[in-house]
Amino acid sequence: MGDQERDTIDFGFQEVPLEEKVHRVRGVFDSVAARYDLMNDLMSGGLHRVWKAFTLARTGLKPGDRALDLAGGTGDLSRGLLEQVGDEGQVVLSDINASMLSRGRDRLVDEGADARLSVVQANAESLPFPDREFDCVTMAFGLRNVTRKDRALAEIRRVLRPGGRLLVLEFSRPNDLIKPVYDLYSFQVLPRLGQWVVGDADSYRYLAESIRKHPDQPTLAGMMETAGLGRVNWFNLTGGVVALHRGYRL
Repeated sequence: MGDQERDTIDFGFQEVPLEEKVHRVRGVFDSVAARYDLMNDLMSGGLHRVWKAFTLARTGLKPGDRALDLAGGTGDLSRGLLEQVGDEGQVVLSDINASMLSRGRDRLVDEGADARLSVVQANAESLPFPDREFDCVTMAFGLRNVTRKDRALAEIRRVLRPGGRLLVLEFSRPNDLIKPVYDLYSFQVLPRLGQWVVGDADSYRYLAESIRKHPDQPTLAGMMETAGLGRVNWFNLTGGVVALHRGYRL
């Protein structure tokens, strides 16, 4: 059953009314925005930088291309995309959360971003862009927070040019060797770290729960294909703790 056909949706391990999830997710990111980057470094041991570099290496972007960084938050991928599209290209940093988006915008402007960068607050389920606008769309650690993932994937396909790529970097299902330690870390250490650094254990407890509710690697690949993307594949990183899915508009 597609997300849009349901009356309720998961918010971590809770089931909430469909229209309520977006408000709850906004509350999570409003709470953590100020120390989001610090927490990313702490909770991943800096590995998020490696995962994002791996993603950027697979965009296929050339100078003059246009890229959309969805759920772009504080702008890690947008920084790399700007380098790839060069002086004649364009990058749009987009996020549904105003707190995260303002931090990303300010950070990139402070680092010298110019008119090649646009900043747009938008819901991934209803993108305010024309058809066939972008050569590449990236989405790092954002899809699991989207209420109607199938609708968002269809919108992403719509705004991709023929031959354009979608890259989804997201927490996924680790292998059996890693899973016991990963579960212990996720449910015992991560909320305590969130309480210590951000003063908010609940948001990081939601993070751990939302990962478990997110589709696994083959399921997400199938959803991308259903949305009309082709040549879909994925790369497991850090034993499957994170996966990068890639699909093309053919």
